[in-house]
Amino acid sequence: MKRFFHTMCSITTLMTMMILAYIKESGSTPDPRQRELMLQQETSQQVGGRMELSAAEERLDSFLHKLKEQEMMAPQFPPAMHFFKAKPLIQKSPVFKMLQKMPKGAVLHIHSSALVNVDWLVMNVTYRPHCYICFTWSGSVQFLFSAQRPFPRWGCSSWSLLEQLRATITDIPAFDKSLMQNLTLFTEEPEVVFPNQDWVWERFEQIFIAISGLITFAPVFKDYVYQGLQELYDDNILYMELRAGLSRTYELDGTIHDREWSVQTYKNITELFRLEHPDFIGVRIIVAVHRVLSSSQVKQAVRETIEMQKQHPDIIAGFDLVGREDTGHSIWYYREALSVPTEVKANLFYFFHAGETDLDGTDVDRNILDALLFNTTRIGHGFAMAHHPLAKELARKKGVPLEVCPISNQVLKLVSDLRNHPAAVLMSEGHPMVVSSDDPTLFGTTGLSYDFYEIFVGIGGLSANVGTLKELALNSIRYSSLPRALKDKATTIWQQKWDKFILENSPL
Repeated sequence: MKRFFHTMCSITTLMTMMILAYIKESGSTPDPRQRELMLQQETSQQVGGRMELSAAEERLDSFLHKLKEQEMMAPQFPPAMHFFKAKPLIQKSPVFKMLQKMPKGAVLHIHSSALVNVDWLVMNVTYRPHCYICFTWSGSVQFLFSAQRPFPRWGCSSWSLLEQLRATITDIPAFDKSLMQNLTLFTEEPEVVFPNQDWVWERFEQIFIAISGLITFAPVFKDYVYQGLQELYDDNILYMELRAGLSRTYELDGTIHDREWSVQTYKNITELFRLEHPDFIGVRIIVAVHRVLSSSQVKQAVRETIEMQKQHPDIIAGFDLVGREDTGHSIWYYREALSVPTEVKANLFYFFHAGETDLDGTDVDRNILDALLFNTTRIGHGFAMAHHPLAKELARKKGVPLEVCPISNQVLKLVSDLRNHPAAVLMSEGHPMVVSSDDPTLFGTTGLSYDFYEIFVGIGGLSANVGTLKELALNSIRYSSLPRALKDKATTIWQQKWDKFILENSPL
């Protein structure tokens, strides 16, 4: 990977020298050869710019280019709108429908508590026996499965059995819709409901608490993991790396399962899924802890992750800190805890959330540099990367990609018009990156198609082409934590699916 970036830099330097030579020769009169060379260099530098396309791929590229031009000329351009308002338009888009069919490789940034469509949580999980609900004083909801009415807890003085509650309601569909609204950020007036980042993040974290009562019930947890894999597979994704806190799960009789049970369940469900879908590669877990914890708590979590990785090297990929960066502790705050692997001579990989902020120049903003100091394997979000030229250079030389989550960044109010997303500059520079979805449940998405649409149509604009899509998909496998043999297998499977996709969708 380092050799690849060194070669690309050498080619770019050579082309720049040639252009400067043309400028010097031509004086004040622009030389058409110089202009053509400049255009070629800019194109070759962008993500996918050096992908060699077949005749069929070029035909599909021309077709998609025309479709994008039409969407850009429409009265309402989805990437310029809040996703909650743009979603119905995106669903009608011919480009989006094409992207749904496209093999996307892997999803590398997605959280275990927001893995499935909210409809499934409400219409399947909350209709199961023994599901209790309470409405808290703060206006949120809590769920718990119990053989008898739960004791007051979590701000809940009164619990209602959902089966009995629904029996007293006339308009059940409206009630179920209200439950969905409590498990997602989706609203028809996002700018009014969430006037600033504090409001949306408070609601964001409330929803995670509400969902946890449903999905940490052991029988639900097993079905939930399987459903999550199915939704990814249906969106033409063949592998997942999951940020998971490995929360304790519970049984109806009060039995509490530990982290080992959760890890083993992930393995078992994945193997079951692969038996029925043999072209699915699998799942690996990035153990995640919240950045509000103390340094000693994170140190203990790092030690536990090292031990889990020794026990389950096939599924435990590494470690991350999650939660809102603006209000949580910085990576540097945890420097002692994060140095444990070096002290004990363990090879623990980090996959840090870093730069998910617009607070330029603060300690939070410097998480980007600290993530690289701690040799992070990838950078989650990296929204602030454009403000750090040194970090950009280091990331390129080290082959450290950004996990770009455009819809998440917009919904959490880092950017309103996705054409202005910092990734637009990084894409034009050919910065290593992958596309991810972060928290599909909360944003009303599934898989990666919606985020690929925003990247391809909005952030990449007309410059993004089939080569861009191809490189982004391949990047998701290239930058995964899979061992070499499985990367090769995944690439072979993806290539077969890609060739079929091109054959079936390229105009004659």
